[in-house]
Amino acid sequence: MQSQSRELRFPATGAKKKKTQIVIVGGGAAGLELAARLGRRFGRRDHDVILVERNRTHVWKPLLHEVATGALDANIDEVGYRAHCKRWGYRFFNGTLESVDTEARMIHLAPLVENGRELIGPHSLRYDYLVLAFGSITNDFGTPGVAEHCMALDSRAEADRFRDRLLNHCLAVSRAMVVDPDSDARVKVSIVGAGATGVELAAELFNAADALAYYGLEVFDSRRLEVTLIEAGPRILPALSERLSGAAQRELEALGVRVLTNVPVTEVTADAIVTKSGERIESDLMVWAAGVRATPIAGRLGALELTRTGQILTTPTLQSVSDPRVFAIGDCASCTLPGSERPVPPRAQSAHQMAASVFDNLTRMMSGRPLHDFVYKDHGSLVSLSRYSTIGSLMGSLSRGSLAIEGRIARFFYTSLYRMHLIAIHGWIRGSALIVTSHVHAILRPRLKLH
Repeated sequence: MQSQSRELRFPATGAKKKKTQIVIVGGGAAGLELAARLGRRFGRRDHDVILVERNRTHVWKPLLHEVATGALDANIDEVGYRAHCKRWGYRFFNGTLESVDTEARMIHLAPLVENGRELIGPHSLRYDYLVLAFGSITNDFGTPGVAEHCMALDSRAEADRFRDRLLNHCLAVSRAMVVDPDSDARVKVSIVGAGATGVELAAELFNAADALAYYGLEVFDSRRLEVTLIEAGPRILPALSERLSGAAQRELEALGVRVLTNVPVTEVTADAIVTKSGERIESDLMVWAAGVRATPIAGRLGALELTRTGQILTTPTLQSVSDPRVFAIGDCASCTLPGSERPVPPRAQSAHQMAASVFDNLTRMMSGRPLHDFVYKDHGSLVSLSRYSTIGSLMGSLSRGSLAIEGRIARFFYTSLYRMHLIAIHGWIRGSALIVTSHVHAILRPRLKLH
C-alpha cells in the first residue's frame, strides 16, 4: 500500500519540521464543526488538521427528510468541503476509511473506483491524534428483505433517490386519474420506525402532495397519498412524553397517516411490508427508519474496542478505551458517563457538544494539561410535523426542568437548532448572513424541488 504522508501528498507550507497532524474521519455535524474549530485555532503553521470524508458536500442529517420530499433544495443548503476548508484553515481529503492501524498511527483509505476502473489507488495518512466521527446508518436488525427493498435516509444521495421515485409515482397516479377520473389509484408509502425521522417524513409527505398541484399535477393532492407509519414499540416518539407522543399521533392521523404501534415487522418483500401478525401492507415506496448503528468500516479499526453495533467504546473524556490518542464523537461513539446507565444518545445536540469537548481536550492534551470529562446537557427533543405543527420538550436551565412546548414556540426552537449548526460551522457573520439568505430563498424559490 502506498504511504501517504503530508510531505508526499500536500504542498509544503514553509517550515520543514514535521507538523502535529490531527486527522478527523467523517464530515457530519460533529466532524465538520471540530475541523472548523481546530483550523480556526491552530491554522497551518505548526499543525495539519485534515478532514477525511467520502462525500464532497455536507447536508445536515436531520434535514434529509425535507430533501427527500423536495421541501429543501440541498444544492442551496449544502456545504462544499473544499471551499469550507480553505476558509477555516484545515485540509480536506476526499476518501473512504478502510482501516485504522493504531500501532503505526496510520489510517488506510480505500481506492477510488469508477465503473470498475481504479482512478486513485489505496493510500494512507499518518496521524498524531485521530478523531473518528464517521456517523451512523439505519439499523435493519437483520430483517429479511430490508436491504433489497427498503430505502433509508442516511445520505443526500438516498434522499434524492427517494424524491425521484416519489415524484414518479405521483405522476403515474395523476396520469391514471386523467385517463379515468373514477380511478382509485394511490401512492402507497410505508415507513418503518416512528422516531423523529419516520414521523417527520410522514408529515412532510402530505405537505409535498398538496404542493404538487402548483406544479402541473392539478388532479393530484394529499387524498391520493396513503401513508402507513409502523412502530414495534408501544407508542411513537418514545423520546417524548406520553402526552406529546399522543398529540403527535393525533396530528398525523388527522393528516391521514395510518399509525400502527406494537407491530413488529418480520419481512419486507418487493411490494409489501409483512408484520408479525401476518398482515401484508402493500407499498409502492418503503422507508426503513427503525434505529441506527455505526457506519460499518470495510476493514478493521485496529485494536479499538467496539460495541456489538460497531460503535467505539470511549472513556468519559471521549478517548477510545483502547488508545488515548484516538477520540470518537457523534453517532459512532459509545460513551457512558459516570452515574449513567446508558450511553449518550445519538442526537444532533450530542454531536455538537462532543465536538466542543474534544476540541478542548485536544488543546489540553497537546499542551500537557489534564483532560476534562465530557458533560452531556440534554436540552430536550423537538419534532417538526412540517408546516402543520411542531412539538417537543425543553430541558435544562431555560425551562428549570422539563417543559412541553407546541406550536409557534416549538417551531422557533426547532429552526434555531439548524441556525446554531450554521453558526458553528460558518462563524457568526457568515452564518447569520446564510440565515437571512434562507428567508429570501423561501420567498423566491419554488415551494418544492422537483429536479
